[in-house]
Amino acid sequence: MKLRERSTSFSRVRRRLLLAGATGMIAACSPRGEPVPRFKATDISAVQWGRGFDLTDHTGRRRTLADFKGKVVLLFFGFTNCPDACPTALAEMAQVVKQVGADRVQGLFVTVDPMRDTPEKLASYVPAFHPAFLGLRGSKQELEKVTKEFKIYYQAQKDDQGGHSGNGVGHGSYTVDHSTGIYIFDKEGRVRLYVRASDRSVSAMVHDVKLLLRS
Repeated sequence: MKLRERSTSFSRVRRRLLLAGATGMIAACSPRGEPVPRFKATDISAVQWGRGFDLTDHTGRRRTLADFKGKVVLLFFGFTNCPDACPTALAEMAQVVKQVGADRVQGLFVTVDPMRDTPEKLASYVPAFHPAFLGLRGSKQELEKVTKEFKIYYQAQKDDQGGHSGNGVGHGSYTVDHSTGIYIFDKEGRVRLYVRASDRSVSAMVHDVKLLLRS
């Protein structure tokens, strides 16, 4: 009797271990039993910030993330007088859109220098990288709100200060130091990934965008 009880107890434990192992395999695999692909960029899906914006595009239309539902969105903060970081990021974003399709991916550029980056200037600068790209700007208060929401650093500097040099015209000559990462949103408008400039590549972004489009 005792032997039978021990055998039954052992069988129960064995079943639990097998079930736990199977559960672990399911968590690490797709429904077809294939490994779940990992993102190349930093996954920030769980953050409670970066939830959205309400700004004006270079055509004069108010824009929010809801306008781009169904598309993956690439969002970058910069300024048109930026000589290196901004054009590099926009050119890479344009390559992603070209490879995946403008009907599936939207590129957005938010200026941190609205004093010089007028709608006209944004209209001539941003679409030059891709005709579907939109330049966004806001009032001083709106800029402060959106940069706080996305934890963006920006600071205007004199020509002999900072790491970004700009050829300012019209409102004096100055440069703007700023964050240089790209945010990626899924088709539902939720912020999912942060792409650091230091380890950014077009192929990696294309990989991640395609994963989000399939999800």
